[in-house]
Amino acid sequence: MKTMKLLLCLTMLCSLQTGLAAEPSPERQTLLRDLLKNDCGACHGLTLQGGMGPALLPENLTGKPDEFLVATILNGRKGTAMPPWQPFMNQDEALWLVGVLRGTSYQNK
Repeated sequence: MKTMKLLLCLTMLCSLQTGLAAEPSPERQTLLRDLLKNDCGACHGLTLQGGMGPALLPENLTGKPDEFLVATILNGRKGTAMPPWQPFMNQDEALWLVGVLRGTSYQNK
């Protein structure tokens, strides 16, 4: 049992470090993009250029490790309006969203 837990932890750590994550299904990707646009956009601006929360454009994320961004998405930020999104997505989905934020311009997607 300990070996299985260790293997699972190592797999998760490797997926974060390499940026590899299980890609959500096309339907789930649509839901996650909608969440990003509507729910995240409510605080970070509908074009993610900032608002009550900071901008989430690729240039604003430079230098921030994936692990930090995933933890922020899943756990929120204490003392801020950033809520935890863990009840609504898993670690792989959060990592996928980080990839979307880093790798695409967020123009009406």
